Amino acid sequence: MNENSLQGKICLVTGSTSGIGKVTARELANRGATVVLVSRNRAKGEATQAEIKQTTGNQQVELLVADLSLLKDVRRLATEFQQTHRHLHLLVNNAGGAYPTRTLTSEGLEATLAVNYLAPFLLTELLLDTLKVSAPARIVNVSSTTHTSASIEFDNLQGEKKYTNLGNYSQAKLALLLWTYELARRLEGTGVTVNALHPGVVASNFTDGMGGPASLVMKLFKPFLLTVDKGAQTTLYLATSPQVEGVSGKYFVKSQEKKSSSRSYDQTVGLRLWEVTEQLVARSMQQT
Repeated sequence: MNENSLQGKICLVTGSTSGIGKVTARELANRGATVVLVSRNRAKGEATQAEIKQTTGNQQVELLVADLSLLKDVRRLATEFQQTHRHLHLLVNNAGGAYPTRTLTSEGLEATLAVNYLAPFLLTELLLDTLKVSAPARIVNVSSTTHTSASIEFDNLQGEKKYTNLGNYSQAKLALLLWTYELARRLEGTGVTVNALHPGVVASNFTDGMGGPASLVMKLFKPFLLTVDKGAQTTLYLATSPQVEGVSGKYFVKSQEKKSSSRSYDQTVGLRLWEVTEQLVARSMQQT
């Protein structure tokens, strides 16, 4: 991609009404792309859509409304996108969240795992054919350095035995990396790349819903954290830079390729996780 001009490119960004997702969407629009925002809240989404149109002068900013903790909404989101677009050149799986207490959705899924991992897994799977016919195309997954403290506990994947907001969030972000690397292997030769990143510790409203010590620590350190504009730079680098054209299955920090945790490269765990994920996704359909 030409990072300075994205004319004719169609981009979908989840979690795009605040924080680094909003900055990502704005900058993609600023470079001429057609940008499809995904918001859980219609009013907030429409306000963001109007703001980005006004600040960039780009009127090709669209909005789809979906609650990404619900996989039925993810399916509807993919369907609605494909009803109006035959191509997708960039998918940014940015939406994330952590819940202070273990929260089950109406589909029987633990919400932290659903938002941070199951939703991007399913959304990407549903849009893969569209990405492939649009190749070269890119998938960018926003992970977190917190993954380094986690391991995949298959008997506690949804906090069945023990739930901590940061612990289960970290496990979900590790799952996202394991999936990113396995997906990259499966996409070899298709012209579709997939990479993941840690955006840095950003002064956004992300931890507001966490409660407890994590939220307090973030408030104390907020003056020393990255601005959302700086936090979005690695996402934008992976989304647009010609330097990563064809690069796939990598992890980036500060726009530089880095090694993620040793656990994130365990292909045996990655394959088992993929199978378990498909089972969870299929089971969610039976709950609706």
